[in-house]
Amino acid sequence: MTNSNYKLTKEDFKQINRRSLFTFQWGWNYERMQASGYLYMILPQLRKIYGDGTPELKEMMRTHTQFFNTSNFFHTLVTGIDLALEENEGVAAKDTVTGIKTGLMGPFAAIGDAIFGSTIPAIMGGLAAGLAIDGNPLGIFLWIGVTIAINVFRWKQLEFAHKEGVKLVTTMQDKLSAITDAATVLGVFMVAALIATMINFKFTYVQSFGGVKFNLQETLDKIFPRLVPALFTGFVYWLLGKKGMNSTKAIFIVIIIAIGVSAFSHFTHTLILGV
Repeated sequence: MTNSNYKLTKEDFKQINRRSLFTFQWGWNYERMQASGYLYMILPQLRKIYGDGTPELKEMMRTHTQFFNTSNFFHTLVTGIDLALEENEGVAAKDTVTGIKTGLMGPFAAIGDAIFGSTIPAIMGGLAAGLAIDGNPLGIFLWIGVTIAINVFRWKQLEFAHKEGVKLVTTMQDKLSAITDAATVLGVFMVAALIATMINFKFTYVQSFGGVKFNLQETLDKIFPRLVPALFTGFVYWLLGKKGMNSTKAIFIVIIIAIGVSAFSHFTHTLILGV
């Protein structure tokens, strides 16, 4: 018999959050993306709501194996709203739940990836790396602190979404596009700033002509400051767009180029001194 009167408890939220943090992506596949991970995350609660082995449970399990893919940082917002609906309406909420998941996974994916996948790592990673370059160990603790704060945010949002239910969708709907656009623009600015400040790729060629020294890097900086890092970054983006290329291969190519250019520079410098 369906246990339609069951209400989620603190222990239920803890169990869902643990599965969210540690197992949500385990069942990822190219056909249905995160669907099996989503179902596994809430399966104990579905059993409590509908009863173990009931036709209603089987029907909702099939519903939750449909395609689903969103940000790892916002998926429990969807989960909280979903479970609030199923608690109140049971299997009758099937179409509404499907609509909520379909309608929210796109906007939440864009917001989560822009803020937590790009903007925060770019800003805080840049600060942490800058401190590390200066020999300041605070960079390590800064990055650890940010990671902890993000996971606390992920933990808290489930119960909040469950409490607010469908009301959360109507409240946030008008703001989703604006937040996405703002986060995307901020991410672009931060990536550009990091290219200009963190990529120290420059020419060391200096030659004397009639007693006047010609410094290639200084000349380029007068025309377009930080042009070489921008061009090199563009080269890496071009590499990543090639078929069969990935970030690991690109990193090795950059290392090989750096070693090769350094060896060439040392060889030509030695040759000039020898002459």
